[in-house]
Amino acid sequence: MLPTLNIIGAGQVGRSLGRLFYLHGVFKIGHVVSRTQSNVDAAVRFIGQGTPTTAISDLKPTAVTLICVPDDEIIKTAEALYRTHTVQRGSLIFHCSGSKPSSDLKSVPNFPNELGLVLASVHPVRSFANPEEVSQDFRGTNCCIEGDEGAQSILVPAFEKLGANIVHIQSERKLLYHAGSVFASNFLVTLLDTAMQAYTAAGIAPEVAIELAKGLSQKTLQNVFQLGAASALTGPIKRGDFDTVLRQNDVVEEWDEMRGKLYSAFIDPTAQLAGRQK
Repeated sequence: MLPTLNIIGAGQVGRSLGRLFYLHGVFKIGHVVSRTQSNVDAAVRFIGQGTPTTAISDLKPTAVTLICVPDDEIIKTAEALYRTHTVQRGSLIFHCSGSKPSSDLKSVPNFPNELGLVLASVHPVRSFANPEEVSQDFRGTNCCIEGDEGAQSILVPAFEKLGANIVHIQSERKLLYHAGSVFASNFLVTLLDTAMQAYTAAGIAPEVAIELAKGLSQKTLQNVFQLGAASALTGPIKRGDFDTVLRQNDVVEEWDEMRGKLYSAFIDPTAQLAGRQK
């Protein structure tokens, strides 16, 4: 008999993982919780199994509980689970936050120790914007895990059954680990948007600006992963042309002060990167 999983949070991540666990026969889906009835009903339909509810107090204690809510609500959710006695003694609780370690759950008084819980977090490093796509194409997804050994002994094979690549990370370094994802994804978007805005501010048509940024960034990323960052680096800093760099920084600041500061912030790290090849 499959262990039963309750899911708290019926957003993109919660419903995607719920469907994957159901389709791959990893867990039986118990209750699914969301703030609104319409959202949780839609989530259960998508998952294909489960009982929808808007109240944590409705949960029947299960072997595994997934807390899939925004970071700032994780502790509040754990407190609600403890207060409503909806956690099975000796069960596994995990969340999918990229920045918060599972040990944060221990800040809830008596919560893990009194009930003998095992705790973990699993952060799938991918976009969940399209749950349908995720549920059909999860194989090869890097999933970073930390937490109690007892929790990992259950979750590692569970996610491997979905086709995930497991990456073990240190709990105390999780916020720094997540910063890597922010640089590689979130800030990359901001940087590309800044590039396209600079092109258009220089008089280039927006549709052409997109093509310029696309061609340059795609080839650069390809070079980074094929050659390494130091070898992929080109431009005035790599050439040591700091007169151009400083004049360009002034021009960018004159155009947009905030983006001028962004340009300036990249100078020293880029110079350090250029020095790696010497």
